Amino acid sequence: MDSVKPSAVTPRKSKFARTVAKVLHLRAASGIAPVDGVQKVVAQEKVKDDKHRHKSAASRPQSFDINDNDEHEKSLALEVLIAKLFASLSSVKAAYAQLQYAQSPYDADGIQGADHLVVSELKNLSDLKQCYIKKQFDPSPDISLVLADIQEQKSLSKIYEIMGKKLESQLRLKESEIMYLREKMEESNRQNRLLEKRLNQSGHLSMPGNLRQSGLSPSHFITVLRHTDKSIRSFVKLIIDEMKSAGWDLDAAAKSIVSDVAYWRADDKCFAFESFVSREMFDGFHLPNFSLQEESLPEKKNQQQLFFRRFTELKSAKATEYIAQKPKSTFAKFCRAKYLQLIHPQMETSFLGNLSQRSLVNSGEFPDNSFFATFVEMARRVWLLHCLAFSFDPEASIFQVRRGCRFSEVYMECVAEDALLSENAPEADPPVAFTVVPGFRIGKTVIQCQVYLSQLHTKVNR
Repeated sequence: MDSVKPSAVTPRKSKFARTVAKVLHLRAASGIAPVDGVQKVVAQEKVKDDKHRHKSAASRPQSFDINDNDEHEKSLALEVLIAKLFASLSSVKAAYAQLQYAQSPYDADGIQGADHLVVSELKNLSDLKQCYIKKQFDPSPDISLVLADIQEQKSLSKIYEIMGKKLESQLRLKESEIMYLREKMEESNRQNRLLEKRLNQSGHLSMPGNLRQSGLSPSHFITVLRHTDKSIRSFVKLIIDEMKSAGWDLDAAAKSIVSDVAYWRADDKCFAFESFVSREMFDGFHLPNFSLQEESLPEKKNQQQLFFRRFTELKSAKATEYIAQKPKSTFAKFCRAKYLQLIHPQMETSFLGNLSQRSLVNSGEFPDNSFFATFVEMARRVWLLHCLAFSFDPEASIFQVRRGCRFSEVYMECVAEDALLSENAPEADPPVAFTVVPGFRIGKTVIQCQVYLSQLHTKVNR
């Protein structure tokens, strides 16, 4: 073949360049690397039909020698050849994607059909090479260009379809994994609730059985305090569940306890209820007789032995059994006083439908239901903490933090610390919104109080 002069192909040069650029752009846009296809190659009949269509688009040309003097026709013939070449390469890619998909999950028929399609397109490429060597080009270039473009577009469409269905397959797999993890999480939550219930129902504290008053240390007090915190939280959960069942507005109820607080999360409102229960249960904790004004106590030097004896007597007992056997004991009187103080008549009516339980407690008896049993167990833990506090010399003291104070790691512990570490937390340290559980001092030992930190809607005077 004679060399082609640049001036001779000028009329077709721009069109040829645009065609090549278009083909290259389509190939780049497809972004196809060997991937796992997601559309299985169907039956052998469909493969044969595809082969037939591909051969129609890039059929073997008839023998047609181009006159070397006709540069225009030569340029057009080369353009057709390149278009067919890239169209055939796109078909190979599509067939290879189908071949990969048929391998996982394994599909013997699909693999065989895709393999035949790949081989067919490779033969077609070989035919195009022979046509170029023998200078045999398509006699209908305009039609061949359109057919080649259609073939390439079909191949690209098939590749995109394979990629889309692969993503759908991956999505279904991820959804299946999510469902599995949710089931595992629910199972773990059930196990945790069961363990928590067992711990709350257990009346035993992890203390030596032969504990003596002279051997008391702040670590013993901290152990009892942790059990008390768990018991309070268990009772608060029960109250919240009862409120939900009764149709209470939890936001309004939390606001009536602590107003003008911006909570980090909706669930953090439970800390307001915990704060209320702790405030009522620890009311009068600093007094030797707690909330029992009529109780007579011995002289101060003998009080420590009395309180330690009460602690020893009740630390391993079951609260409901104890008050049933000793309804006139100091602890039974404490339970009555705290129940009437903590449970408002409207709350009891909303939860139980009437005030019969309150009347029963006022008369000196105790109801037999799970709600009161949970309350009595919480009261036992608070009572034990008070007895242990006054068994020390000097006795343990209680404290809480005022609203709006700056946070101090020495005296305070944040109950929602994970929320403060989130991206939504402000740069400045928020003040104390309210005390959840009070703190204690035993000699030089400080047990931190638990506080909730948040920006306040109203300015607090310090």
